[in-house]
Amino acid sequence: MNAHDYIEREEKFGAHNYHPLPVVLDRGEGPFVWDVDGKRYYDFLSAYSAVNQGHCHPKIIKALTDQAQKMTLTSRAFFNSCLGEYEEFVTTYFGYNKVLPMNSGAEADETALKLCRKWAYKKKGIKENQAKIICCEGNFHGRTITIISMSTDPDAKNDFGPFTPGFITIPYNDLPALEKALQDPDVAGFLVEPIQGEAGVFVPDEGYLKKAYDLCHKNNVLFIADEVQTGIARTGKLLACDHEAVRPDILILGKALSGGAMPISAVLADDDIMLTILPGEHGSTFGGNPLAAKVAIAALEVIKDEKLAENAEKLGKVFRDEIKKIDSDMIDIVRGKGLLNAVVIKPKNGKTAWDVCLAMRDCGVLAKPTHDHIIRFAPPLVITEEQILDAVSKIKEAFKMFE
Repeated sequence: MNAHDYIEREEKFGAHNYHPLPVVLDRGEGPFVWDVDGKRYYDFLSAYSAVNQGHCHPKIIKALTDQAQKMTLTSRAFFNSCLGEYEEFVTTYFGYNKVLPMNSGAEADETALKLCRKWAYKKKGIKENQAKIICCEGNFHGRTITIISMSTDPDAKNDFGPFTPGFITIPYNDLPALEKALQDPDVAGFLVEPIQGEAGVFVPDEGYLKKAYDLCHKNNVLFIADEVQTGIARTGKLLACDHEAVRPDILILGKALSGGAMPISAVLADDDIMLTILPGEHGSTFGGNPLAAKVAIAALEVIKDEKLAENAEKLGKVFRDEIKKIDSDMIDIVRGKGLLNAVVIKPKNGKTAWDVCLAMRDCGVLAKPTHDHIIRFAPPLVITEEQILDAVSKIKEAFKMFE
């Protein structure tokens, strides 16, 4: 089979809910992937930051294969010998009393919403069914019905209603709007991405997160951080909230929690919040399975052992500096933090961000547009400075095609 055959088979038998870049990947190692024809590319998407530790990291794969030969799933109907070890490890790692393990990022966001509402009724004293959660325009927290009820993206909402009530939507990076919304006594939480990734790596003003956190605490409202994409060393700190020394009341993690080996997500909070949910009130068949427990421990150990946050901080600056040197009238804005970056593209002669991504593919770098005019650049954090510079030279070569 050639690449065309693989693509045709997906088109014939799969739902058409994605629009992939036309490249068929077969193998990955570190910051590289290879297609079915054996061509090597720099991966500058990292499976939307799930592969921070690089493709097929040997320590993570060893943890996966060792445990897979012993036991993969018990459900939470019974205790297992791995979950407690993971729970102790991850709560110590991030500094919380408790963790509630789930699978996907969307599941973790749903869990955080339920936790917030339960806390609102049991602890804050909001009347039943009156709790509200503040969210931001341009957010992306997943694609469940409740989560898209918070979305301002027409593609996420069109023809999917009716939607879940209980949300107040305000502009992102707007403290006065948050302060006004917090005046509602039925507000229980503020759900926010420290950097809006899917919106095009929208980095808020310095101090926004800390001031937002302080406003929430002043009003007895939970500050809930969705760090599914920004967390686990991507932005140059362990968590993006760490840049402003903010400790979320509820922390949502996913993606790189497994190093891309399998779906693993987690919600962390202290006892006062977490223990409001009782047995039978929330759960998941696969959440906290033995395989996930061992993989997540290994994935988090890799982050610290290989100093990947420090590498992201250093090489993110190198990347932005080098991209800004590219002489192209298609490059409008370069922005980001750590190794989560974006280039805003100005269309030229009918050519858009999609065309630039196709040109980069031809030059050996894979990235994907978001919102049609923005290209997100997020390589695995194991990438070296030499590799960053080599990749940028290929990106520069792609932009030259449009002169």
